[in-house]
Amino acid sequence: MRDPKRAMAAAILALQAVVLGLTTPVMISVEDVSTPLALSIGLGLCVLCILTAGMLGRRWGYALGWAIQVVSIALGVVVLTMLALGVIFASLWAGAVLLGDKIARERAAWEAAAETE
Repeated sequence: MRDPKRAMAAAILALQAVVLGLTTPVMISVEDVSTPLALSIGLGLCVLCILTAGMLGRRWGYALGWAIQVVSIALGVVVLTMLALGVIFASLWAGAVLLGDKIARERAAWEAAAETE
């Protein structure tokens, strides 16, 4: 069976990759950030989200996911809207990780109970 924590966390990172990628043109046109810097920040975070979603099978993948959440919130210094979006995605990330763990524990308990019957 698929790991619910991994599936939900990867979905959050995939959605977050889209949002972070779209911050690039906002940084360039609205916030007057230099094009190379905006590309490296926006698209770099976008690629990092996608790579991290693939690395969630490793334990440190979740630590990297938390780091992405912190950087997303910190991006609010440059793009004010990202402050709110960063908090929203961090909340979704926390929910996915915590709820995924809870589902996995309950599934394991249910399977153990089914085997003893």
